[in-house]
Amino acid sequence: QAYSIRYAAFLTQYRYAMEYIALMENDPGMHTMLNETVPELGLQKDRYKALKFRFLNVITGIEFARLDALYRLRAKGAPSALAVGIEEDSRAIWKKGSGEGPKATANNAVKIAQDTGFNVFFPVQKEVSEWMGDVKILRVKRSLINKDQIEEIKSLLQPGDILLERREWYLSNVGLPGYWPHAALYIGTPQERTAYFKDSSIAERYAEHDGNFDAYLKQRFAKAYQNSLLPQEYGRTPRVIEAISEGVSFTTVEHSVSADSVVILRPRLSKADIALAIERAFHYSGRPYDFNFDFLTDSSLVCTELVYKAYEPKQDYAGLTFPLQEIVGRKVSTANDMAQMFDEQYGKSNQQLDFIAFYDGHEWQNRAIKSNLKTFRESWKRSKWFIWVQKNP
Repeated sequence: QAYSIRYAAFLTQYRYAMEYIALMENDPGMHTMLNETVPELGLQKDRYKALKFRFLNVITGIEFARLDALYRLRAKGAPSALAVGIEEDSRAIWKKGSGEGPKATANNAVKIAQDTGFNVFFPVQKEVSEWMGDVKILRVKRSLINKDQIEEIKSLLQPGDILLERREWYLSNVGLPGYWPHAALYIGTPQERTAYFKDSSIAERYAEHDGNFDAYLKQRFAKAYQNSLLPQEYGRTPRVIEAISEGVSFTTVEHSVSADSVVILRPRLSKADIALAIERAFHYSGRPYDFNFDFLTDSSLVCTELVYKAYEPKQDYAGLTFPLQEIVGRKVSTANDMAQMFDEQYGKSNQQLDFIAFYDGHEWQNRAIKSNLKTFRESWKRSKWFIWVQKNP
């Protein structure tokens, strides 16, 4: 009986692991998603890969054959209910073994080889990407948006606003699609959030904190909240959260919009929905930058992925639906896609964002000008080499 129980337990694991893997392999993206770290669930990196290595393995197949032979030769007196389960699971595994089982095992061996190659390539990719993001070949340490414009931008922003930004002369622009390469999320200061979210619509969600959104953030994301208060350059308070090469970071407005072109877009959402987006952004704080540019993973993020996932719709949350496109085999939503989406939805029933302001950089006039809605709507069509053909304002 003890042997029968041991064998039944082995069969249960083996059969259902194989069936689970067969289901997951129908979607190539699951291999990426199920291998990421999910700290809040206690899942370590590459758990799915480990599962596949354990069960799509010739040694495990041989172990099954050995245990099955012993069971049929020697095991007697298995409880009837257990014997039925053993027979059913055993037949299912033999059937897989004569069909897709060996093929899956071979495919898994190929996948392991590919993953090993990726692990060798990835650090090189990361170092090159970081270097390109830091190297500016002209007009070093100077942006076209000036200090007065930054102050004006600060006066226009409110929590939940989305910033699209462009900086000329950075090597990283070469590898990023479209005119707009960067996105950030404005979260404001604690004082701004307290004033903005003093609204009955969020009282129920944050009832345990007397409807105080910031009190909730402070308790729920204690470490992130403390980081969001740390003074930065010149003692300035962070008001933006964005994914940069250092990871998902709290930054100042002065740091974030020290750029050449910037647009402010405001979601057409309730304050309750905007509060949830900021809450999600705090959840991602501190995660590394995703140099593999893969939206399927949450363990690391790129700039637009942070905005995308902060506003991603759920069953009880309206959110924003941003477009996805496939680039080098990966589903992504770029900052330029977001600008294009705004243009295509503008004036229609499905419009999700409002235009607040656009500061358009003009390289050869050495300044940025406050431009208009029409010009911004056309901006996503610009090439990354737009400065060479840009007309005088």
